[in-house]
Amino acid sequence: MNQKFFLWVEEYLFFPNFFQRIISFILLPLTFIYMLIIAFKRASAKTIDFGIPIISIGNIIVGGSGKTPMTIELAGKYDDVAVILRGYGRESKGLFVVSNRGKILEDVKTSGDEAMLLSNSLPNATVIVSEDRKKAILKAKELGCKIVFLDDGFSKYDIKKFDVLIRPKEEPTNIFCLPSGGYREPKMAYSFADLEIKEGVNFKRVVTFVRDGAILNVLPLKLLFLTAISKPKRVLEFLPKGTKMEAFEDHHDFTLEELNTIKDKYEGYTIVTTSKDFVKLEKFNMEDIILMDLKLEFINSANFKLIDEYINQYLKP
Repeated sequence: MNQKFFLWVEEYLFFPNFFQRIISFILLPLTFIYMLIIAFKRASAKTIDFGIPIISIGNIIVGGSGKTPMTIELAGKYDDVAVILRGYGRESKGLFVVSNRGKILEDVKTSGDEAMLLSNSLPNATVIVSEDRKKAILKAKELGCKIVFLDDGFSKYDIKKFDVLIRPKEEPTNIFCLPSGGYREPKMAYSFADLEIKEGVNFKRVVTFVRDGAILNVLPLKLLFLTAISKPKRVLEFLPKGTKMEAFEDHHDFTLEELNTIKDKYEGYTIVTTSKDFVKLEKFNMEDIILMDLKLEFINSANFKLIDEYINQYLKP
């Protein structure tokens, strides 16, 4: 029932059917109020310059669009980098240095799944979680970091930064903001970005399948995609037809009871999962689990030079 509900909400927000469109129109007065609040926040914000290059990797739709893999790809190019994020789904509150130049200092319950994935993927970076991004930026400077990447920082209007916005490969047919649709800001907000990039135009996703450290060229016939990411259906295009799916809400922390129930239900199936999910599953020592190793490959990297130019404004002697 939970999976059906999450998939229904996903469909309603982005690609609604006729009945869902009616609900969307009914909620338009609330959407109008929401948009007024967003406009007021943007207009009244006083921008703070922290004296350090800050690059925000964000989007304006609810859920994932490749922010974390894009952050990994871009932040990995530089030295003395800090990656700052809120840490959705973590059990902790406040500011935590999850990793300091590759040395992991916290567990996944404290960090959240995305922060742990970033820590594992960026061995030379410092990863900080905090609800208050400004405090985290000051902490990054205190630790000697020279560049900051903000994961999902577009809505932080009071921070001077270089805004990168990612557009989805398939644009939603529902163009409304919350709660009538899946946009967190009006679609015109793309014009406020310093750099706008689109999947399929500026980058593509490349997936390899790994089990026990070895790349698989042939996948088992009976596969179960187990995940707790936003918009899980988008991953099915990388998996063979006939793959089953068990999807939980974004950032869900799996329990042993849930996994045992799933194993009984799908006896004889091999579980395949994402890197974001795996950081929460590896503690269960699951055998034969297949990891989807997602990388981004730039199609047209010329636009990304704008990030270098922005950083050099701060770092040149």
